[in-house]
Amino acid sequence: METRRVLLVDAFSTDPLSGNPAGLVPDADGLADETMAAIARELNASETAFLSSVEDEGEGEARRLRYFTPTGEVDLCGHATIATGSWLAEAGRLDDGEYTFETGVGPLDVELDGETVWMTSDASDIDRLDLGYDRVASALGADPATLSDVGADLPIATASAGLGYLVVPVNFFEALSGLDPDYRAIAELTDELGVTGVYAFTFDALGVDSTLHGRTFAPSVGVDEDPVTGTAAGAVGAYLREVGAFDGDLPEEMRFEQGHFLDRPGTVRVRAGTDPVSIGGRAVTALEGTISVPASEGGEIIEI
Repeated sequence: METRRVLLVDAFSTDPLSGNPAGLVPDADGLADETMAAIARELNASETAFLSSVEDEGEGEARRLRYFTPTGEVDLCGHATIATGSWLAEAGRLDDGEYTFETGVGPLDVELDGETVWMTSDASDIDRLDLGYDRVASALGADPATLSDVGADLPIATASAGLGYLVVPVNFFEALSGLDPDYRAIAELTDELGVTGVYAFTFDALGVDSTLHGRTFAPSVGVDEDPVTGTAAGAVGAYLREVGAFDGDLPEEMRFEQGHFLDRPGTVRVRAGTDPVSIGGRAVTALEGTISVPASEGGEIIEI
């Protein structure tokens, strides 16, 4: 029997038990795929990051991040990356500066700047759609008028800055708060479009410094509603630039609030003036302990 350190780190917040919790195994060298999957199921966070070292012929040792949901591996996770960078800085393993992690989508650039972790996404890809407001509204449990009211200036589109999302603008905060999502219909829609989930947002935000308020639904990857979604925020930042959502230039930095409807509020900082888009945030460790795994790297998790 062997043990590994495990943590729950709350990303996009400085208050424990808020923001988006990510599992983290900071010393994952030697863990088999099935063991990482089992640990992720045991921690039951939306995503758990596994940090290990890999040999890099050009530079010696490099860092690799893999991400598992309770149902399987995903190529990229924004909040788990922010959580990992924040914990590494807190633990004294990384100083301020720029670093690269190997991930399922290729090299991922991360910058530590004081207490903020910035993650650089891939070049953005925006595709305006003509899905019909009735279908999208039905999946979200919304009045179609709450979508069509803003549709002339803010079209429904798919957007990606690493992972793809269906971006759905909503007219007012009351309409966003009143969504009654049909998760099966959302999963069918996102699978059809080949995206991770739906990001619905309104500029009618709560915070005076907030650019918008968003909600993410991703049932096809096992997350009915995500508290605070970094990859979606990056995609939406690129979308706002593409559709010319602001009079004049895009703000140098935007703040996207999310998670209030799940009692886990958080904020993603977004810089989307040019590609690549960057998302930033802080994080706080909420839980730290050890988990026991079979020495054979097989079987079930024994205890936590």
